[in-house]
Amino acid sequence: MDRAAVVVGPVFAAVLVAFVVIAVATVLWGRLGRADGVATAALRAVAQLGAVALLVTAVLGSWWASAGFITLMVLVAAVTSARRVSSLRLGWPVLAPIAVGALPACALIVASGAVPLTEVAVVPVAGILIGGAMTATSLAGRRALDELRDRHGEYEAALALGFVSRDAALEICRPSAGQALMPALDQTRTVGLVTLPGAFVGVLLGGGTPVEAGAAQLLVLVALLAVEAVAVAVTVELVANGLLRRPEPRG
Repeated sequence: MDRAAVVVGPVFAAVLVAFVVIAVATVLWGRLGRADGVATAALRAVAQLGAVALLVTAVLGSWWASAGFITLMVLVAAVTSARRVSSLRLGWPVLAPIAVGALPACALIVASGAVPLTEVAVVPVAGILIGGAMTATSLAGRRALDELRDRHGEYEAALALGFVSRDAALEICRPSAGQALMPALDQTRTVGLVTLPGAFVGVLLGGGTPVEAGAAQLLVLVALLAVEAVAVAVTVELVANGLLRRPEPRG
C-alpha cells in the first residue's frame, strides 16, 4: 500500500532546489525585483519549518504549550504585518485586526465542536486563520495608506466640505482597502475547480475520506472569509482614525 505522505530525501531536496533556481532565474530575467529575496525566503522557510516541526511535536502534547504557540503565531503575524504596512514602531496596532479577526473565529470553531477538541486539530486551524488575518491586514493597510497618500488632495477637499477626519479618510481609502478580500474570495469561488487547498489535502493525507476533507476545507474557507472581512474592517478603521500610520517623510 502506497504511503499517503511526502517522502523526505535527496529527491525531495533536489526538487526544492530546482524550484528555487527557477524562481530566482525568472526574477533576474524579468527584472522583477531582488532575486536574493527569493532565495532568502526559501532558506528561511526551510529553517523555520524545520524548527516548527520539532516545536509542534513538543507543543501538541499540552494545551498550555499549544496556547503559547498560538500566541507566538499571533505576535509573529503582527510583526510581519507591521513591517509590511508601516514600521515596527508605528505599525504595532495591526495586532488588533489580526487578533480580533482570527481568535474569536477559532474559539467559535472549537466551541461548536466542528473540529475535534485536540491540540493536533486546533493548532493548525488557528494557524490558517491567523495567516489569513495577517495577509488581509497587510494588504488592506498598505492600500489604505497608499490611497491617503496619493489622494491627499481629495482628503483635504472632503475636510473643506465639512467631513470629519475619520469620514473623509474612509471615503478615500475604504474602496481600495476592500480589495484585500479578493484573494480569499477567488480561492473560495474556485475551490475544487482550480485548487485543492491545504486543509483538503491534509485530511486526505491523514487518512480521512473525501467527504471529510471537503467538509474541513469548506469550514476553513468560510471561516477565512469572516476572519479576513473583520481584519480588513478593523484595519480601515485604524487608518481612518490615525492610529495606523507611516513615518513622516524626512525633509
